[in-house]
Amino acid sequence: MIKKSFTLICILFFFNAFSQKLIEKNLDSDILGTKRNIKIYLPKGYEDEGEEDKNYPLAIVFDAEYLFDTYVGNSILFAAKDKAPKQIVVGISMDKTRKKDTYFNESNGKLTGSNIAFYQFVRDEVLFYMESNYRTSPFISLIGEGTSANLISHYLKESVPFINSYICINPTFSDFIGQQLQSYNLKKFLKEDNTFYLYTNNSSSFSVKKQTMIGELQAGLSSLNLKNFNIINDTITTKSSVSAISEAIPRAINEIFEIYSAISKEEFDKNIKDLPPFDAITYLENKYLEIEFLFGSNLGIRERDIYAVERIIIEKENGDQLREFGKMILKLFPGSPLGDYYIGRYYESGKQPEKALKYYKIGYGKMDPSDPNSDAFYENILRLSK
Repeated sequence: MIKKSFTLICILFFFNAFSQKLIEKNLDSDILGTKRNIKIYLPKGYEDEGEEDKNYPLAIVFDAEYLFDTYVGNSILFAAKDKAPKQIVVGISMDKTRKKDTYFNESNGKLTGSNIAFYQFVRDEVLFYMESNYRTSPFISLIGEGTSANLISHYLKESVPFINSYICINPTFSDFIGQQLQSYNLKKFLKEDNTFYLYTNNSSSFSVKKQTMIGELQAGLSSLNLKNFNIINDTITTKSSVSAISEAIPRAINEIFEIYSAISKEEFDKNIKDLPPFDAITYLENKYLEIEFLFGSNLGIRERDIYAVERIIIEKENGDQLREFGKMILKLFPGSPLGDYYIGRYYESGKQPEKALKYYKIGYGKMDPSDPNSDAFYENILRLSK
């Protein structure tokens, strides 16, 4: 209890300490024939000068009256810890319309007419409004709980997938969910040059019948083995379905945005450690290209990721790939002095001091005098100028 309370306090702290722009709006809907209340969260820095070209992943949160603040708080926390990109979040209020919006036909599992209208409202009006008015990247998440999670699963049937992550929390699926998923031809995702995620959680707080059904569904999903369609099957041990909600959101974010994180020891040992230097450089380049492609986030280069690969280059080939390493950094981040530094090291180790000095000077010229590394960088220039 103390641990969960502390987690909630941390989220509230981050939400208050980094509180950004919140917008509340009544969105006119031609499909629903009424106005629907939405809340929009814009992350820190969104409106800063010089950030006009930066885009952000979009999260569409159903059940906003109780999921919106929780999701936003977690998104702030993960971004502050550099475990996920900053996100734009839009929440759809459903406190008075949940039954109409999401309660499906139990006799056959199909969506009702009002369910279909709400489905189209999200797809054609909410998404269009957000993409037209805010700097969203192509990476889109849907987040919902209970019957809203069931509705989210229906977006998997779209012939051209436009959702990247489907986060189904404490899902109340119909008894026909297995047949429905089979009819969606999930192998179509393999044709897409993109990455997708489906998160579902089971919980010890569910009835035995519901636990069995979700367990069987998760087992079936795991057998699909689709390379770019990532199945995240979670099981949360708790006596409270409310507690399961608060645990599911950070667990889903952690899995879905794993590629965004800096290279961990686990990632290094599993994917990089045994690679030859050129392949290690390629791995790092592809990681950052994928981050920019998926999330619209040009991070700049993380020094810890650079040093992880540097170790392989130095140890395995005595630095013969340092020039290629520097070129890769300059290709991705031309404003970084690190690319010039590694090319300079390559030439210095090859007894070509004039070329090394040239690159050290170019790199130093890119640095701010207040940069704590600038003095050490300048020492390279002094050493070769003697």
